Amino acid sequence: MRASRAEIIDYIRRRTSALYSAEECGRIARMTAAALSGDAEAKFLTDPREVTDIEGVERAAEELAAGRPVQYVIGETDFCGLSFVVREGVLIPRPETEELVMLTERRAAAFDRPRILDVCTGSGCIAVALGHRIPTAETTALDISREALEIARENGRRLGVEVEWIEDDALGGMARLAGRRFDVIVSNPPYIPRSEMASMHRNVTGYEPHEALFVDDSDPLAFYRAIARAAVGMLSDGGSLLFEVHELLAERTAEAVRAEGFADVRIEEDCFGKQRMVCGSKNRL
Repeated sequence: MRASRAEIIDYIRRRTSALYSAEECGRIARMTAAALSGDAEAKFLTDPREVTDIEGVERAAEELAAGRPVQYVIGETDFCGLSFVVREGVLIPRPETEELVMLTERRAAAFDRPRILDVCTGSGCIAVALGHRIPTAETTALDISREALEIARENGRRLGVEVEWIEDDALGGMARLAGRRFDVIVSNPPYIPRSEMASMHRNVTGYEPHEALFVDDSDPLAFYRAIARAAVGMLSDGGSLLFEVHELLAERTAEAVRAEGFADVRIEEDCFGKQRMVCGSKNRL
């Protein structure tokens, strides 16, 4: 499309107006135009009248109008100041998960060369961000999805962060890690009850992998119990277990972690005041 920067933004904005608020449409339009052009988003604000030629605008706008998330359309997203590849096989990293990374980093600071395990790694965003922020860390990441691990490996290579990638089942005891020890175990597992699916935006339910999002209403804490149970045997003395959690299930999750033998179990709020993280420690012998 050859047009002024303002006209290109307006075109994308109009194509997405039925799905999002005006503010969100503008944000999506700038992200898309910047990614397709290779220019900074700021140029679309500071030089709106400049005529430019950007390939793929019409196709991208059509996908966005159908509900495909902008991160999948442009193939990347920012997380902890790093650019991660994302495709339909992995969840799109959320800003609140950045707070889990920062909390994990603080817990890992108690160890000179922390051994970190990220369970249900998806795109690898937590593991790679931690490895980038803590160069002395030995980082391992696990997921049951081979497709997700391929994307996670790609992110590790692109960002120059060495991570050991393991294909295994978090619900099955993580047998491939038998006998291993870690100082910090962190996880953002599936935690949304399936009954909430109907109230969610179609750009989530229609494109992001359901197996990474949803759990049965009959047992929404299944992943937390299984991971906590395995973590008791895998954590070093004084090690930490950290979870991202459903805000309405935070108290129940904390109780489940305590029931598996963890001490000093705390619920942490995110920047929006939502109960978003649960952390516990393994008692020193």
